[in-house]
Amino acid sequence: MVTSMIENIKDYQKKIREMVSERLDLTRNVSDDDIQAAIAQIVAEESKKKYLSLTEKKEIMEGVFNSMRGLDVLQPLVDDPSITEIMINGPDHIFIEQNGRLYQKNISFGTNEKLENVILNIVSKVNRTVNEANPIVDARLLDGSRVNVVLPPIALDGPTVTIRKFPEDPMTMEKLIGYGSLTQEAAQVLERMVQAKYNIFISGGTGSGKTTFLNALSNYIPKDERVITIEDSAELQIKGVANLVRLETRNANTEGKGEVTVRDLIRSSLRMRPERIVVGEVRGAEALDMLQAMNTGHDGSLSTGHSNSTRDMLSRLETMVISGNQIPIEAVRQQIASALDIIIQLSRLRDKSRRTLEITEVLGYENGEIKLNPLYRFVEHGEDEDGRVIGGLERTENPMVNTYKFHMAGLSDQV
Repeated sequence: MVTSMIENIKDYQKKIREMVSERLDLTRNVSDDDIQAAIAQIVAEESKKKYLSLTEKKEIMEGVFNSMRGLDVLQPLVDDPSITEIMINGPDHIFIEQNGRLYQKNISFGTNEKLENVILNIVSKVNRTVNEANPIVDARLLDGSRVNVVLPPIALDGPTVTIRKFPEDPMTMEKLIGYGSLTQEAAQVLERMVQAKYNIFISGGTGSGKTTFLNALSNYIPKDERVITIEDSAELQIKGVANLVRLETRNANTEGKGEVTVRDLIRSSLRMRPERIVVGEVRGAEALDMLQAMNTGHDGSLSTGHSNSTRDMLSRLETMVISGNQIPIEAVRQQIASALDIIIQLSRLRDKSRRTLEITEVLGYENGEIKLNPLYRFVEHGEDEDGRVIGGLERTENPMVNTYKFHMAGLSDQV
C-alpha cells in the first residue's frame, strides 16, 4: 500500500515537472521563485481534479523543485544538519553518515541519466567540468560542502558521488573541547602558538577532521593580519579576518588549457604580501612550494595532509617533494625540519569519535633524520558502557625546546 502511494506521487511529480517545462521557458533565465510559483499553481489546479492531502502536496512540490533546481532526492539529505556525509554508489545505492554511523537510505535516482544531471548541476555552478575525458573532479556545493565525483568507465557501477558536509556555523576550539577532541590546556597552548606564528601542520587519515580542526585553529589568527588561503575546493571558513584573500584551483578546459594548480597559487601568493598562508591540503609536488614559503618569512602558516602518524607524515612530505623535484633527500629533510614547527596528529577511533592523538614539536635535522619532540599524547583509559573510548590528551615529560617565537611575540613560553 505504501509503495503504490509513493509511486503515485512520483508519477505526479513527473507529470507536473513536464507541465512546468511547458509553461515556462527554462532556456531563459528563470528565477527559483518563478519556478516555485508555477509548481504551486499547477499542483493547486491538479488537486481540484484529484484530492491530494497537504502532506502529499508538500512532498510533490518539494520533489519537483528539487529535481529541477536542487539536488533531486539528495536535497533533503543535504538539508538535514544531522547528516555529515552522503555517499552515492550509482543511482540506486545511497548511504549516509549520521551521528558517526553509516546507514543505507531507501531512495533512488532511478536512472544514471538523472544522477548525471544532478552531477552536472553541481559542477557547473563552480565552473568545473566532468565527462568521459575528465571523469574525476572535486567541487563544492553552494553551502561549502565538499563534493567528489567519479564517472564511468572509471566507476564501474555507475556515477559515484561523495559529499562531505560542513556545519553552517564554523567550528571553534570550544566545540572541539566539548566533543572531547582535545583538552582546554592543549587548546590554550595552540592558541599561543598560532599567535606567536609557529608553522603548524595538521595530519590525519580520511575523515579524521583535519579541515574542521584547521577551521577551528584559524580562529586564533589575529584579526588585523593579511591572510591568503589556497585550496582545491573552497572549504575553509575563516571568520573575522577583514584582509582575507581566498584562492581556488581551476581544472584545465576541454582543450587542456587554463589549469591553475596549488603550486601556481602558492607562488602567486608570495607576491601578494601575505602575513600568513593557509594551504587547505598538500597532496603532491606543491609541498615544496609550501615549505619554501614557510622558510622565507611567512611564519604562522597552516596546512594539512593525509597520514596515519606524525612520522608517517614526514615520510609522505618527503615523497611529495621528491615526486616533482630533483632534490637530494638530505636537502628535503632539512627543508621540512626548518619549515615545520608543530605537527598535530588527528585520528578517528574505533568508536567513530575524532580525537587529537599527538601534538609534536619538530626540533630539527640531525644525523640524517628529523628529530621530533612529543609534547602531548592521547592516553586511553578504557571504554564506557556504550563502547565510547575514555581518554584524552596528556602532557608528556618532554620540555618544549624551540620557545623563541613565544619570546618574540611577548607571550608565555609555558607549555
